[in-house]
Amino acid sequence: MESKTQQQLVSFDDECPTKIEALAEDCVSKILSYTSPADACRFSMLSSSLRSAADSDLLWRSFLPSDHTHILSRALSPLTLNSSSFKHLFHALSHPLLLDAGNISFKLDKSSAQKSYILSARELSITWSNDPLYWCWRPAPESRFKEVVELRTVSWLEIQGKIETKILTQNTSYGAYLIMKISHREYGLDSVVCDVSVQLGNKVQSGRVYLCKKLDEKKDEGIGIPRRREDGWMEVEVGEFLSGEGEEVVKISLMEVGYRLKGGLIVEGLEELIYV
Repeated sequence: MESKTQQQLVSFDDECPTKIEALAEDCVSKILSYTSPADACRFSMLSSSLRSAADSDLLWRSFLPSDHTHILSRALSPLTLNSSSFKHLFHALSHPLLLDAGNISFKLDKSSAQKSYILSARELSITWSNDPLYWCWRPAPESRFKEVVELRTVSWLEIQGKIETKILTQNTSYGAYLIMKISHREYGLDSVVCDVSVQLGNKVQSGRVYLCKKLDEKKDEGIGIPRRREDGWMEVEVGEFLSGEGEEVVKISLMEVGYRLKGGLIVEGLEELIYV
């Protein structure tokens, strides 16, 4: 559905094409800053004389997050982002960028300019993950991070993550997803139900999910199941939250403490993605 601003722009251009072209470039760029990157790209194709305003630094700087300089300072390979324009910089940031020694992945949504993050397994609190009897840290060629962690054997499975709302896009609905795989050495995970929760302030959303569920098995109403991602990994939704405008900490948790030995879970990370 088109936004009110989009409808006004299209109507304005259809009825009075010469009037908007008569406006100063800065004025047109300012008007477009109230739309979205996707709208700006479409607008640039309406007229060659309007393309300059739609490609201007004034416009595309407004689409960048206010803390983009700080984000760039944390990049693992900052020299790859040298750019001649803010539009080019925006499009560079719409592809995954590794931050903080490669332990966090950042990306802007290319249509809405909203932020998303993936915390690597190293950024999570995983019970007994530093004990090689229970977990094994290893590289994985298919991972965006330098290493993942594989469960050898535990009875108590607990994974927790935290992220500050101040680094997210304000007033945006986010979903939290555990990015994982099940190895061929899996045991004890089949049909095990985990308790999941997302806490922000005094608001707690709780649920239950499977980590490993055979396709031919009957699905239980209200219990989440893993699904395949475009990058080849699996994900299971832990919950959702609204980022708001304050500076709070989102606490994300997955637990299975049924005292049944289990192994074969491979954890890549935890994603905070805009919720559609």
